Amino acid sequence: MDTPSLMLVTGATGYIGTRLVPELLEAGHRVRVLSRSADKLKDRPWLADVEVIEGDATDHGDLLRALDGVRVAYYLLHSMDGKGDFQQRDRELAQRFSDAAAAQDVARIVYLGGLHPAGEKLSDHLASRVEVGQILLDGAVPAAVLQAAVIVGTGSASFEMLRHLTERLPAMVAPRWLRNRIQPIAVRDVLHYLVGAAGLPADLNRTLDIGGPEVLTYDEMIQRFAKLAGLRRRLIVTVPVLTPKLAGHWVGLVTPVPAGLAKPLVDSLVHEVVCREDDIRELVPEVEPLLDFEQSVQAALADVGTMDDPDSPSPDQLDPARAVAGDPDWVGEPHYTDRRSSITTRSPADVWGSVAAIGGDTGWYGTDALWQMRGALDKVIGGPGMDRGRPNRELQVGDDVDNWVVEAVDAPHSLTLRARTKLPGTAWLRFEVSTDAPDAADPENADAAGTTRLTQISTFRPSGLSGHLYWNVIAPAHRVVFGRLHRGMLTDSTDR
Repeated sequence: MDTPSLMLVTGATGYIGTRLVPELLEAGHRVRVLSRSADKLKDRPWLADVEVIEGDATDHGDLLRALDGVRVAYYLLHSMDGKGDFQQRDRELAQRFSDAAAAQDVARIVYLGGLHPAGEKLSDHLASRVEVGQILLDGAVPAAVLQAAVIVGTGSASFEMLRHLTERLPAMVAPRWLRNRIQPIAVRDVLHYLVGAAGLPADLNRTLDIGGPEVLTYDEMIQRFAKLAGLRRRLIVTVPVLTPKLAGHWVGLVTPVPAGLAKPLVDSLVHEVVCREDDIRELVPEVEPLLDFEQSVQAALADVGTMDDPDSPSPDQLDPARAVAGDPDWVGEPHYTDRRSSITTRSPADVWGSVAAIGGDTGWYGTDALWQMRGALDKVIGGPGMDRGRPNRELQVGDDVDNWVVEAVDAPHSLTLRARTKLPGTAWLRFEVSTDAPDAADPENADAAGTTRLTQISTFRPSGLSGHLYWNVIAPAHRVVFGRLHRGMLTDSTDR
C-alpha cells in the first residue's frame, strides 16, 4: 500500500487552516502543521492526528524543517492588522516560503488569496494578497492560487461582520459601494477546492477563481440574512461620503469584530468581486452541488436556538460551517451570560432535589416576588405571564415550570429551562450539579468534605437591536435575581 502524501498546513490556528486540517485527514493525507506555539493548538480535536513543528515562518531553518518530505504545502499566512509596513512583511514571508519549498523539492504550493477585479487600483490589503499570490506563482514550485470573495460560515470574519451588522442595526447609513456585486462562497466549498487542489496536474501554475452559484450585492446579503435569522427587513440608506477608513471604524464600533480586522474587510467591498472564470469546477469537480447563499447561511445558523455549549463550541465540533474550538470570542451568534458556580457541603442528591423541585408550590427560592413582578409585566406586553404550576412528578422535556419550559433534563446532573415570556430574543436557565473536591486555595471551603458544586447559567440570545438593549437595561436586576436564586438553592433545607 502506498504511503499517504504529507501535507503541510501553515496558519493552522486561523479560520481556514483550523478547518482545513480535518478535511485533509478525512481525505487520507498525512498532515503536518507549522506553528510558533504548540500551546495554541491544544484545544484542536485533530491535534493527536497531526505532526506539529514549532517554528517561525520568518526563519529559513524552521521552514526547511517544516517542509522536509512535504508534497503539498498550504500557504495560509497573511497580515490583517495593518500595522507598520505589512505589505513588505507579507512580500518577504512569501518569498522565503517559496524559496524554502523549492529547496525541499515540494511538488505544489496552494494559496488562498482574494478575488479581485482586473485593471483597478486595489486597496492595500487586497493588493498585498494579489502580490503574495504572484510571488508564489513566480517561484520554482508550481502554485495554485485560489481566489475567493466573501466566505460564508461561522468564524469567517467577513461573515461575522455581516451577521453582527444585520443583527444589531435595523437601519443603517452605509457607503454606496454596498451595491457592488459580490460572489460569496460557502466555507464547505472552499475547503473542498483546497483539498482538491492537492491533486491538480503537476505542471499547473495559475490563479483559479472560486465562488458560489450566485452573484449578490452586500445589501442583498444583509436582507437575505435578516430573513433567515427571523429579523425584519433592514432599512439601508447609502451615501457617497463614507470612506473605507471611516466605515471600518464604524463597523468596529457597532460590532464585536475588531476594528483592525474590520478595515481591510471593508476595503475589499469597494471593489466588485466576481469570478472571471470557473475552471476550478472542471479541475476539481464537486461531489455535491455548490451551496447557494441561503443554504450557506442556514448551515452556519444550524446550532442557533439551543443552549448547547453557550460559551464556546464543543471541543469535538468539526462542522466547518459552525464555530469550532479556537475561534475568537467574537465569533458566532451573540449572547449574554450570567454564570454562577459555588460549592456546598450538602450531598449531590440533596442539591439535585432542590433543582428538580423548582417552581410550582416550591417556588423560586426567595425570588418569588421578583418573578411575579416579571410575570405581571409580561402579561401587560402580551406574554403568558407567570402561570404558576408544574407537574407533580419528575420533570421531563416539554413540561411547563411556571413561565419556563423544560428543554433538557439529565437527572441528577442538569436541568435546562427555556423562558416562555415575551422577549426580544431567547432566554435559558440551566442548573448543573456535580461533585467537587475541596479547594485548598479557598479558605472558606478548604476543610469541606464531600462537597457538591452547583452551577447556574442564565443565557440570553438577543434578536435584533432591541434584544441587546433589553439585556443591558435589565442587567442590574438580573444580578439581583440570579444572585438570590443561586444562594437560595444552595441553602435550601426543605426535607425531601
